[in-house]
Amino acid sequence: MTIAFDYTRSLGPVLGRFMAGLRDGRVLGARTSDGRVHVPPLEFDSRTHEPIGDLVEVSPTGTVVTWTWVAHPLEGQPLSRPFAWALIRLDGADTALLHAVDAGSPEQIRTGLRVRVKWADPRRGHIGDIACFEPAGPGDQAGPGAAAGALDGPVPDREPVEIMTTPIRLRYRHTTSPEEDGYLRALAQGRIVGQRCPACRKVYVPPRVCPADGVAPGAVVEVADRGTVTTFCVVNVPFAGQRLDPPYVVAQVLLDGADIPIPHLILTGGDTSGVRMGMRVAAVWRDRIDWSFTPENIAHFEPTGEADAAYETYAEHL
Repeated sequence: MTIAFDYTRSLGPVLGRFMAGLRDGRVLGARTSDGRVHVPPLEFDSRTHEPIGDLVEVSPTGTVVTWTWVAHPLEGQPLSRPFAWALIRLDGADTALLHAVDAGSPEQIRTGLRVRVKWADPRRGHIGDIACFEPAGPGDQAGPGAAAGALDGPVPDREPVEIMTTPIRLRYRHTTSPEEDGYLRALAQGRIVGQRCPACRKVYVPPRVCPADGVAPGAVVEVADRGTVTTFCVVNVPFAGQRLDPPYVVAQVLLDGADIPIPHLILTGGDTSGVRMGMRVAAVWRDRIDWSFTPENIAHFEPTGEADAAYETYAEHL
């Protein structure tokens, strides 16, 4: 299973200039009222609470303060081979930056190790413009006073980065329970099944431990592939990865024979104004050749044209 979304944020004047600096192959920090240089830069002075003004440039070379070894990198991490996460104090900075160090082996990473930025190619104004850090060469050793002050000279104004988008992905493997197994196998046959709580007698779809009585589900019950809209939401805002063009409707559908609604799409030919609480809908199944062990075997629900269900039949599900 995969949960994914693109996290998008506006950066503001300080972080926007920081990201623009990375895009230009430069690392910028913020000098606060106590004279300390913070990398990444703070947006507000932690002592005076005033907005940060000028930024200063620091060196792309620094020192490992502390680290931990990653023997088995995860998808989406900076490197696909073993590496170290490290806090790195760049020359000219007074705080440490968290990033990856391509050290080769745990024997080659240590506190005090001198490292240097390895820039990504191309760069786009993102923290990923620092591809990683790598051990520094003989010419990258700290000079006199390098750890105490920023590089000399003003930082020229560059067009700031206004928006940064970071893809977020979580992939995981779910082990089904015996009850889920029966539910999913039924879907592969074009059926929808739930199970009845032996205490309160309610039918849950998909089957689950009864949230009211805390007991395991009992008898398997087949329910209809049609039901009643209890609540709904009209999606009007487009977003990355969206499968349908808005507007469309996501609703809670109380299937006939079930005692808990399921979420699904409601398609009405592009006109969402007719969707309402109590509307009767029926499942539209995908072509049988595309069926598998998933609720996506149902493409969506659509109105049946029946009279609306009485409010009392779904009132407790609002």
